[in-house]
Amino acid sequence: MGREILAVDSEFNQVLQSDSCRLYQLQSHTCSQGHPLNRFTWGNKKSLVDAMGSGINLREEILQMYTTNYHGGMMKLVIIGGEPLDILEGWTMELFSNVKAGPLLDMSPKTDMPFWRSGKLYKLEAVRDVHSLCLSWTLPCLHKEYMKKPEDYLAHLLGHEGKGSVLCFLKAKGWASSLSAGVGTGGAQCSSYAYIFEMSIRLTDSGLKNLYEVISAVYQYIKLLKQSEPQEWIFKELQDIGYMEFRFAEEQPPDDYAVDLAENMLYYSEKHIVSGEYIYEGWDPELVKHVLSFFHPDNMRVDVLSKSFDKHSQAIQCEPWFGTQYIEEDIPSSFMESWRNPAQIDDTFHLPRKNEFIPGDFNPRNANIPKPLRDDNPRCIVDEPFIKLWYKMDMTFNVPRANTYFFISVKDGYSSLENSVLTDLFANLLKDELNEVLYQAYVAKLETSLSVVGSNLELKLYGYNDKLPILLSSILAASQSFSPKSDRFEVIKEDLERAYKNTNMKPMSHSAYLRLQVLREIFWDVDEKLEVLIKLTFSDLVAYVPKLLSQLHIEGLCHGNLSVDEAMNISKIFRNTLSAQTLPDEARHGERVFCIPNGTDFVRSARVKNELEENSVVEVYFPVEQDIGKDATRLRAITDLFSNIIEEPCFDQLRTKEQLGYTVDSSPRMTYRVLAYCFRVMSSKYSPIYVQSRIDNFIDGLSALLDGLDEETFEHHRSGLIADKLEKDPSLSYQTADYWSQIVDRRYMFDMSKLEAEELRTVRKEDVISWYNTYIKPSSPKRRRLAIHVYGCNSDIAEAAKLQEQSWIAIDDVKSLKKSSQFYSSLC
Repeated sequence: MGREILAVDSEFNQVLQSDSCRLYQLQSHTCSQGHPLNRFTWGNKKSLVDAMGSGINLREEILQMYTTNYHGGMMKLVIIGGEPLDILEGWTMELFSNVKAGPLLDMSPKTDMPFWRSGKLYKLEAVRDVHSLCLSWTLPCLHKEYMKKPEDYLAHLLGHEGKGSVLCFLKAKGWASSLSAGVGTGGAQCSSYAYIFEMSIRLTDSGLKNLYEVISAVYQYIKLLKQSEPQEWIFKELQDIGYMEFRFAEEQPPDDYAVDLAENMLYYSEKHIVSGEYIYEGWDPELVKHVLSFFHPDNMRVDVLSKSFDKHSQAIQCEPWFGTQYIEEDIPSSFMESWRNPAQIDDTFHLPRKNEFIPGDFNPRNANIPKPLRDDNPRCIVDEPFIKLWYKMDMTFNVPRANTYFFISVKDGYSSLENSVLTDLFANLLKDELNEVLYQAYVAKLETSLSVVGSNLELKLYGYNDKLPILLSSILAASQSFSPKSDRFEVIKEDLERAYKNTNMKPMSHSAYLRLQVLREIFWDVDEKLEVLIKLTFSDLVAYVPKLLSQLHIEGLCHGNLSVDEAMNISKIFRNTLSAQTLPDEARHGERVFCIPNGTDFVRSARVKNELEENSVVEVYFPVEQDIGKDATRLRAITDLFSNIIEEPCFDQLRTKEQLGYTVDSSPRMTYRVLAYCFRVMSSKYSPIYVQSRIDNFIDGLSALLDGLDEETFEHHRSGLIADKLEKDPSLSYQTADYWSQIVDRRYMFDMSKLEAEELRTVRKEDVISWYNTYIKPSSPKRRRLAIHVYGCNSDIAEAAKLQEQSWIAIDDVKSLKKSSQFYSSLC
């Protein structure tokens, strides 16, 4: 029990600097006294050990909680398996027949006690550089209305991003960059006490200054909804999308599915346990009006999460568990009165237009393809200087979906620090320009992702295939004619500044960043990018965009419910829409990875970016070999088998027994086709020097662990890993991700898992020991290490000097190190 208290405390320390968790706890802390939500909802060492110090017998409390809650009346059970139902039933009786009976869980609506005092504004100091406005309204418990879903109807309208919406209005004013609305899925958000409807708005600096005007705009739109009759055609759109999603639902991993279904049993009738979340039946405009009546300022809570926080205010209070500083203010009565009945509704507000992206063609494209012509793997159907396209029709999942992914190599997009920043700006402005179209498609379950990956733009369109070519044409046409607007430039620039400032706020992300900064030959530092961004002007971007798009090369994958002709048409859309010249192969950026010399131990030490972050991270990276040549498949297979064997002992020793921290993992890494192995621990209790010593101690003991592995245990690991590699992908999206990784890495080994499984059949225990002795064992002349140490606020980074006494080479200047270093040849 003592060890578990430490594990609970480590888990709590992981979220201690999370803005969303701090906000949730403040909402609980300031909830009405005596309300069930008015409590500390996590648990940590202080809450548990202090309880024992107060004379509470913690063990008796745990047993009492178990006796009270763990009985058949409170529990739901879902079994998913490949065996016949009779066998599953037999196992169920054997395993669960000793569960005692008990009274049924009472799901009826509970107290009418208000959650919060009305007319209050809570200002909360943010950890990240952000301005976020959260408006919350309590609605009646709607458990029994799951077929009508009035809260989803209202979320669709209040969270809409198209013309006439709240977000569209706020963006035009330069007050907001994003918005979301709806009832969360957590227990506190949709309980038998109430449903909590939240609207979260990401504000700009200007939006924060005009906070009450932002809320006024929300109430103007709410007044519009109250004055308009609820629209059945909007409900019908949601109904069509819900039915479509249920009919063609992609399979998910069975453990996740079992959890979802068990939870559904609490809310839905037996008939609807599987389909309940998708159903929209029984249009009830009066119910919509009733739920809408709860959207008024006297039933609203206002929270503002911001880095711009008055730390010198006399009104500062402190939430006791997270230590979050906050201020509670009264909202001026004049604003409360104006929100109750806005004097006017802005002319730009209106209900959304009909969604043109809702698909109507669900016909399978694979129906008439004879077996001999069916491809097991993607094949290249277009190989031209400008575009290379891989294609595979889905023959497995039979859903009307397609995933189309594209890597767009641009001219000099990453060739300098300034160019990398301008490329980020371009991508963000283009997404902003396209937002209304992309949002409509997103509502119709056709999603888009546009991101900068190194020197490339990565464009992904995935979802129902019917309207996919139309969406692609819209995106490419917008990029071809793209002309940035100065007002949006300022807003997006401010947004990007915040994103750069917030990079590396989480210690785990920070350690991965520092590792890649050492390993990649060209890596632009985010703090330097921020300095450049601040100085950039609108005219800099205007001059840059034509150069960026003057030469391109596209490599893509079309996978799913698309015929070969439809895939060919997609390549034509690129050729016909984009007027760029071909970017020659030698002008495309190739990633090169630092080749750490044999027998060398490098360490990179840094403080956490957030000075209040208690967690430290140690990441120890062991390069293996470049992933190339005839032996590469066998080497990957052995590396995976080593990982499979040591994963549980590593977790057991470093987390369970030694309690170093909540997060402990060990796994292979593939960095631009360089194979490696990595150990990683996050600890809020111990310094990186100590954690490093415990990782080293565990690694030293692996010789004995591997030598002592009996043949039966070894075979168990090997056969289990072979089964994992031969396991079929659960959905189209999983399969696409596998194929796409092969294209991005330019390996094009689409049956890689199958080939690795074949290699594993001939791998012996001695092969794994030899691998360990070569790449990981301390005495090996080929062993090399890169350790990343991120020091939390409770650890002294001066301790890092001790490592140099142990022959570690400290990396103080990454740029100087790279100037005198060797790099692997570029493969991707």
